[in-house]
Amino acid sequence: MTLRPFEQRVAIVTGAGKGTGGIGRTIALRLARGGAKVMLADIDPKVAESAEELRAEGAEAASHAGSLAAELMVAAMVEGTIKRWGRVDILINNAGGGIIRPFLEHDAESLTETLARNLWSTIWCCHKVLPHMVRQNYGRIVNIGADSLRTGIADHAGYNAAKGGVNGLMTGLAREFSAYDITINTVAPCVVNTPRFRALKQSNPSLAAHFEGVVPKGRAAEMEEIAALVCFLAQEDAGFITGQEVSINGGSAMP
Repeated sequence: MTLRPFEQRVAIVTGAGKGTGGIGRTIALRLARGGAKVMLADIDPKVAESAEELRAEGAEAASHAGSLAAELMVAAMVEGTIKRWGRVDILINNAGGGIIRPFLEHDAESLTETLARNLWSTIWCCHKVLPHMVRQNYGRIVNIGADSLRTGIADHAGYNAAKGGVNGLMTGLAREFSAYDITINTVAPCVVNTPRFRALKQSNPSLAAHFEGVVPKGRAAEMEEIAALVCFLAQEDAGFITGQEVSINGGSAMP
């Protein structure tokens, strides 16, 4: 493993804006520090501020704002990356976020939004990036999934339907594109110590304690821990790992 494993690599990280939880920004920063050129994408226009933070560290970074559930928006984002840097080596499908509520309290709007944020964004990003990866005979795709698929945590049925679709997409693509040295994997966290979770600990400490209480390690994962696993799977060295969902959950679910 080299100190700058992403030298000469180009990465796209979705859900990397300032208002989307922090995991995407943390991943983007780790990739940039490893030498990658990074396109940060988010529905929030403040994603430009995240890119500026990377440039302040000396990285090559750009941003694209818009809904990644829209095919034309994703196509423009990918083409902008190709125009700027000539290739796409790494795609991190971090955009998501579910509307968490009891299933019978969902309606068509909330379920459609949950599917759009998590599943359709991943579908379109893979669909538009893969032709470029096939052409260059190389690629690493890492999706951010959810450990709730294994634990069946309350009120997550709609969200799990979307993330379960991401896993189904992953296994099909991993087999279809393995001959091109393209790997597709999913990292599945449980509770993560994001700014949103820290706010929850202030507003509803009992609920936050419940989430942490199901983790044998007794705490939420740190964003840097998630980013470390994602970036390992994004390296060239991880080329024999594909089609896998890797849980990072502090032991909250075990085989």
